[in-house]
Amino acid sequence: MSEIASVSLARPLDEIADELGRSFAEYGFGVVRDHGIPQDLIERAEALSKQFFALPDATKRQYKIEGGGGARGYTPFGTEKAKDAEVHDLKEFWHVGRELPEGHALSQFMAPNVWPDEVEGFRETFSDLYAAFEAAGARILEAIALHLDLPRDFFAATVEDGNSVMRLLRYPPLEGKEAEGAIRAAAHGDINTITLLLGAEEAGLELLTTEGEWLAVAPPEGALVVNIGDMLDRLTNGRLRSTTHRVVNPSGEAAYRARYSMPFFLHFRPDYVIETLPSCVDENARESVPEPISSHDFLMQRLREINLA
Repeated sequence: MSEIASVSLARPLDEIADELGRSFAEYGFGVVRDHGIPQDLIERAEALSKQFFALPDATKRQYKIEGGGGARGYTPFGTEKAKDAEVHDLKEFWHVGRELPEGHALSQFMAPNVWPDEVEGFRETFSDLYAAFEAAGARILEAIALHLDLPRDFFAATVEDGNSVMRLLRYPPLEGKEAEGAIRAAAHGDINTITLLLGAEEAGLELLTTEGEWLAVAPPEGALVVNIGDMLDRLTNGRLRSTTHRVVNPSGEAAYRARYSMPFFLHFRPDYVIETLPSCVDENARESVPEPISSHDFLMQRLREINLA
């Protein structure tokens, strides 16, 4: 078995597209270096994320939006659980979404952001990071399009004003002898198009291989871990795999400290219809092709499954 691809986004995309595509087909994951998100912005965001999560619980809960499905603001510890899981994940998080101008045609699908007054520079920093994630994601989608023999800009229209969400994530420290090896986020697949993850250098992220074994994902410092979501898996009829993954508590000292990360869930437009690409349809197995569905309907279906809607 070959390894998870680790590619530099500074190289010409036609030089890395097939290596990245091979990794997405085999593992559903790839590692991207030189992604263009400024390191000082990342460090500033990490510091402000820790500042927010250090606030008193009652203060954080003021930013929980009832009936919002966790799409914006704060989601408390122990709310979300993986599909079909018996227990809730050991995490709390904050969501930043797209800012749309008043009267925008898609505003019914995207609520306004909320911002904590207690953390100076929070809105400016995370608005900048959201834009930087989008730019990196657009370039990765160009590479995917090239791998699929599609026009290089194929995905641009599909994700324009998409319902992408950036998550600031904290797994609180665990105590006791059960901490080492505990499951912080149960096995799951991502709902969206692709996920870009900052902060995976801390041991714990694992993916499930086609052989049924858990494989640790260990990127170099500062790199992005990128994985395929269910929407792109559906669009490509499984050619690019949305792979089951989980977060386990590492062994040793790291088992007893909090874990922080920042995933960016890049989404199609809410009104984009996910219909299998003709090039990914096996003419001898047409009955296996999933039915077309709008990305919004697919999202809501999956949010109900994970206790967020």
